[in-house]
Amino acid sequence: MLKILVTGAAGLIGGEVCARLVEKGHAVTGMVRRNPEIRGNDGALVEGIETVSGDVTLPMMGLDPARHDVVIHCAASLEFDAPEEELRAINIEGTKNALAYAKAAGAAFLHVSTAYVCGQQGGVITEGRVPEGRTFTNRYEASKAAAEAVVAESSLPFAVARPSIVLGHSETGIIRDFPSLCNVFRLMARGKVTQFPCVQGSTLDLVPIDHVAEGIARIAERMEQADGGYFHLVAESPLLAAELAHGVARVDHFPDPEVVAPEDYDPTQLRPAEQMLAGRMIGTFGPYFTRDPQFDDTEFRALTGLECGVTDAAWLDRLIAYGIEAGYLPAA
Repeated sequence: MLKILVTGAAGLIGGEVCARLVEKGHAVTGMVRRNPEIRGNDGALVEGIETVSGDVTLPMMGLDPARHDVVIHCAASLEFDAPEEELRAINIEGTKNALAYAKAAGAAFLHVSTAYVCGQQGGVITEGRVPEGRTFTNRYEASKAAAEAVVAESSLPFAVARPSIVLGHSETGIIRDFPSLCNVFRLMARGKVTQFPCVQGSTLDLVPIDHVAEGIARIAERMEQADGGYFHLVAESPLLAAELAHGVARVDHFPDPEVVAPEDYDPTQLRPAEQMLAGRMIGTFGPYFTRDPQFDDTEFRALTGLECGVTDAAWLDRLIAYGIEAGYLPAA
């Protein structure tokens, strides 16, 4: 049995990680901030867990250190277009505060980052440290890469888990909180955005939450073997970005958005309300519809023995069906 502290325990990933660790018999402490409830992806409260109130922007996260074997650092700002000072305070300085706590607690440090620290690099992305000089598509990616560097230089035993874009359960499609990328799909499903500009062959790496949460839990259980490692928690194969629009078209009562090449996209021809919404969408997510990173997860598979479930059109249909059932997407 391990004694594990999870920061960001009330979040989507943190809550499901806590649920799985408790189920595996570990002594888990969940650090929360505004939301005191720790719930798994199914929405059920996690039983048998200790809860502490902390804030990563405070020294030592505002906690008195207790003995832990592992600190799993899930807490982060996930807003792509958040102000740089906010991302620095939470994602970089907050990681430093979490590391200071882990050191005082005698714990190894499992840092939850993102596969998209690949930035603008395309092709095969290996599981290793972010090289110097890499360029990023937004401040969020840059802040997560900087946080990884802080972890690597900490002198603590560490590992870095890099999930890609986390969506619903591989078998049920259930997701407790819909991530921001889902709003792109919802805008098209509601007919608010009628054109979807993307580069032909561009991909999105969409991964089920059960693969990510189980992967993080298994890395935490194997920190001695994982020490110094970087691990991609990603799909077996990425999804063509255009499939977001095609997925909308497969539902009878949804409209049929048009997929267009970026060079053929002319927002001035759209109605004013759509110009505004599409401008925000493209400003935030546009770079993700132009790239084709291929994330290698050889090291992750070797360490955990896990392989991602199939993320095909049938899985996408399950995600859509759950979105309609949950009221996130429009019903017929």
